[in-house]
Amino acid sequence: MKDKNSHTHHISQQFNTELDDIKTRMLEMGGLVEKQVADATNAFMNLDTGLASDVKVGDKAVNSLEVSIDEECTIILARRQPAASDLRLVLSISKILSDLERMGDEASKVADSAIKLTELGGLPRSVLEIRHIGDHVSGMVRNALDSFARLDIELALAVAEEDKAVDLEYGTAMRSLVTYMIEDPRTISSVLQVMWALRSLERVGDHARNIAEHVIYLVKGANVRHVDIDEMAATVQE
Repeated sequence: MKDKNSHTHHISQQFNTELDDIKTRMLEMGGLVEKQVADATNAFMNLDTGLASDVKVGDKAVNSLEVSIDEECTIILARRQPAASDLRLVLSISKILSDLERMGDEASKVADSAIKLTELGGLPRSVLEIRHIGDHVSGMVRNALDSFARLDIELALAVAEEDKAVDLEYGTAMRSLVTYMIEDPRTISSVLQVMWALRSLERVGDHARNIAEHVIYLVKGANVRHVDIDEMAATVQE
């Protein structure tokens, strides 16, 4: 009986080590993606094609990490057959990996727009909207990852609320850019690059909200996707 208990304890320790490993690696991937978003924003604002190229190269590393960690999640599910909170943890990490990978793709698109805009001769006008929304969604990514690391569902809720603010900022910026194009059609090609970059940054905010929803699911066991912010807040406060 002692040997059996010892063996069970050993397996349990191994399992905990595997869970800690995928958590740590996922958070490291998240830190890389957060940097990708910030670098892409800076590359666009400064028309820094070198930094933009670095972002595109970095996206390959993000994709590789996503595949590697997700494979590890699959192995854990098959070998350990986790239940309850452990199962929710592995499933949440797998879903968060997908959102992080897509954030990396969006950062790469912003970098592409920075390179194309440089080729077109630069910014058509001051585009502080890019800086503002870029900084905003970078903060959302950071807070979403922090909410996971600390299992802080109040912070996760705050991230979801921030996504509404980003959506409003995005709408205002797009209307302003459309007006600018109408007033000066010569700027259409360059303004379109700004609009596409803004769209990508807005999508980063959407994925940060998704991560926040996964954190709430992990902690509360409740699926809060496709619900409004009031219903999500009620779930958090239960």
